[in-house]
Amino acid sequence: MTDAGEGYLWVGKIKKVLIGKAKTLQDKSIFDKLSLVAFFAWIGLGADGISSSCYGPEEAFRNLGGHQMLAIFVALGTVFTIFIISSSYSQIIKLFPQGGGGYLVGSKLLSPTVGMISGCALIIDYVLTITISVSSGSDALFSFFPETWQSYKLGVAMIGVCLLILLNLRGVKESVVSLTPIFMIFILTHVFIIVYAILMKANDFSVVSAETSTQLHSSISELGLLGTIFIILKAYSMGAGTFTGIEAVSNGMPILRQPRVKTARRTMTLMAVSLSFIVMGLMVAYALYNVQISSHKTLNAVLFDNVTASWGPLWATSFKLITLVSEAALLFVAAQTGFIDGPRIMSNMAIDRWFPKKYASLSDRLVTMNGVLLMGISAIVLMAISRGSVAFLVVLYSINVFITFSISQLGMVRHWWIERKRLRSWKRKLAINGIGFILTSFILISVTIIKFEEGGWITLVITGLFVALAIRIKKHYYKVTLRFKKIRLNAIEELHGELSKIPNYDQHREPEFVEFDPLGKTAIILVKGYGGTGLNTFLRINERFKGIYKNFIFVRVGVVNTRIYKGSEELDHFKNSVREDGTKYVKIANQFGFYGKSIWTIGTDPVEDVYKIVKRLVPLLPNPTFFGGQLVFSKTFYLSQLLHNHTIFSIQKRFFKFGLPIVIFPIKIE
Repeated sequence: MTDAGEGYLWVGKIKKVLIGKAKTLQDKSIFDKLSLVAFFAWIGLGADGISSSCYGPEEAFRNLGGHQMLAIFVALGTVFTIFIISSSYSQIIKLFPQGGGGYLVGSKLLSPTVGMISGCALIIDYVLTITISVSSGSDALFSFFPETWQSYKLGVAMIGVCLLILLNLRGVKESVVSLTPIFMIFILTHVFIIVYAILMKANDFSVVSAETSTQLHSSISELGLLGTIFIILKAYSMGAGTFTGIEAVSNGMPILRQPRVKTARRTMTLMAVSLSFIVMGLMVAYALYNVQISSHKTLNAVLFDNVTASWGPLWATSFKLITLVSEAALLFVAAQTGFIDGPRIMSNMAIDRWFPKKYASLSDRLVTMNGVLLMGISAIVLMAISRGSVAFLVVLYSINVFITFSISQLGMVRHWWIERKRLRSWKRKLAINGIGFILTSFILISVTIIKFEEGGWITLVITGLFVALAIRIKKHYYKVTLRFKKIRLNAIEELHGELSKIPNYDQHREPEFVEFDPLGKTAIILVKGYGGTGLNTFLRINERFKGIYKNFIFVRVGVVNTRIYKGSEELDHFKNSVREDGTKYVKIANQFGFYGKSIWTIGTDPVEDVYKIVKRLVPLLPNPTFFGGQLVFSKTFYLSQLLHNHTIFSIQKRFFKFGLPIVIFPIKIE
């Protein structure tokens, strides 16, 4: 017993060092302490959008081929699209202040199945966000190093993902605050280099303008008007990675400081303005400095070489090092969006039973630990398969986010049309989402067609398989829910039957309080809530051990998940419901003439919380016996271990290590 206790103690100490001390839900100010103001939300949720300027403009510029002076037209179209998508998502934020983004918009405004497709696309997109951000960060970092060092790039990227997993297990706010200096260095260095580059070429604007006009006419002569438009539109579509991350704010609403809508819209404005400035500035600078594509350097690295060529070796090298390191670091920071919003989408889908329920659970640091781990591990696997190739990952990347964009815009268009008779400004709102739908659908179709044979089909296949799995999981939970409702009704019917056998029983009269029987044995029942499992366990004890147990203690841990952890009001309401569940069980025990007591708490780890309660109870009671119930499937479902928590078995394992007996009654699910 001592060895087991020491083992758990060491595990706890290591966990505390790596992840941090557990947070308490009893602290009423916990939400304000952990929520993000607009500035930190701009960093945590906007970093993905801002960081896309490191590869989105480059991808667009590369696809212009020999018509690089046409970059100005692509840049203008990109900035216009950024503001349209940002404006449309601001409307989504106002309509859905609790968050949920494309998943919730699709589910509520179109259909639950369409919402599920949007959610699946988003989860895969966020895995790709982590993978491509960290891979691009490694590319940016190794652009400064000799070509012989390139073999270390993949290893550094994988280590980076591992560090981000650890950082996010500590908590959202902690991870964002610690990465703030990196974000600010990136913004300051890039704004400086863009302004400096444009000012240095200010005298050449007339020349550049003439070159642009000449190349435009040359392109039209060579390709025709439609061919030139096609080149511009292709480059515009291939730079679609620039727009990824704009939806992150609407997905991350629950972690924003109240008033959430105001905070979210400020964050969206900060992200749209900063992203537009950097994207426009970089593409203009590429054209002004006639940047040439390099085999082992990013276009930004080549641009910085050209801009700082006259500074002298020391100043040029120092500035490039700071800028490229901050760029690499920001791309690592951008992976935060995947770690913040990916698990949140999973939790929303888990609550709606499209995803295993455990992905809605919170750790004692109040983060969705299972989601963070799954996102991180998936990113590492994908990085290993792709060998960290940004060119390949970009092919996979842009398709899914535009599936979500298009679904969200279509849902909003439908909403404004339905509400047109009640809203004066419906035409303006519909126009914003309508233009957003046209643009995002165009990019989705273009990217899918152009990138399909290059590997885009892989994304569609993976998304299709993920959708099929979600449907299978939903069907399983639906069948289990129907069966469990029947079990609960049978238990209540059996309960009333047993009570009716008691002399002078009156169901309309409150039962009398029964004193604790010090000579009688005590049964401690671990209950999940007031329902089939708890009632079945109580009835089976009285059936199998008739007359043995005179005292019943009901231990209930209210597990706080992402649906409940939204604010102090929701938490208080949940506490009341947990307390009421215990009161119902005590009333039933008293009706049978037994002593009843309810002991409850709320938390995130039912195994740990139950053990804490039990550790206090055992010294007070002579030879208590613990009981619990567990669903058992007559036909073993291949995903049952993943879809059902089996918490009672984890409790049993903990109890056995400390020599505490526990009886588990099986509850058969047909």
